[in-house]
Amino acid sequence: MNNGFRQKLSNGERLIGTIVTLESPAAAERLAASGFDWLFIDGEHAPLNFAQIQALLQAIRPCPGIVRVPAVEEVWIKKALDVGADGVIVPQVRSPEQAERIVDWCRYPPAGARGVGVARAQGYGARFNEYLLRANEDIAVILQIEHVDAVASVDGIAAVPGVDALFVGPYDLSSSLGIPGQVTSPKVVEAIQRVAGACRDHGIASGFFGMDADAVRPWMDRGFNLIAVGIDVVFMGTAADAALEALGN
Repeated sequence: MNNGFRQKLSNGERLIGTIVTLESPAAAERLAASGFDWLFIDGEHAPLNFAQIQALLQAIRPCPGIVRVPAVEEVWIKKALDVGADGVIVPQVRSPEQAERIVDWCRYPPAGARGVGVARAQGYGARFNEYLLRANEDIAVILQIEHVDAVASVDGIAAVPGVDALFVGPYDLSSSLGIPGQVTSPKVVEAIQRVAGACRDHGIASGFFGMDADAVRPWMDRGFNLIAVGIDVVFMGTAADAALEALGN
């Protein structure tokens, strides 16, 4: 499992990934071959079950795979980690108390309360002891800040020990501010800057999603280092549209 993803986050390295929504191991494998530093496997909005997520993780090795779970619930985190995710992205985190519970669910005792199962992450038992020794150090905990309540509590969320990064979801954030889709609005920009400040103050990574390079570049310039650019199905559609346009169709 240990590919250094969490350590790279801690070091402040710039890590560029993209979002995987298709249940195609071949498509995910091809994205990994492009040289992304990590892949964001979407178990929240995409129609993926955990058998499919496991197959995607198997296909992209050694590229780190971080799974966005469906909700702030222990069972989803447990499943994502047991199928071999290098970390989790947890959506709609709004309070330090939620952040504390999430870290607890990601760490084996005595550091936390993660349940012990035998699954792919532990080599189906073959690497059980090795995994238990390393998992607490290797698993990345990334929390999505995508609601106005989260922004109001962001300093406390960022201060929770064991949180490795805060990841801005600009589209949901804009909706919670009453201006859905207006991700460049001054209100949204101000909220994102508050998240960035909290990450700097507490020495953790800051993440951002944008649909294309132009959308993420300004935030990279402002210090965001965990970047997700584009979505697999959108990349495919954009390339197809461009080919047809080039042929005058």
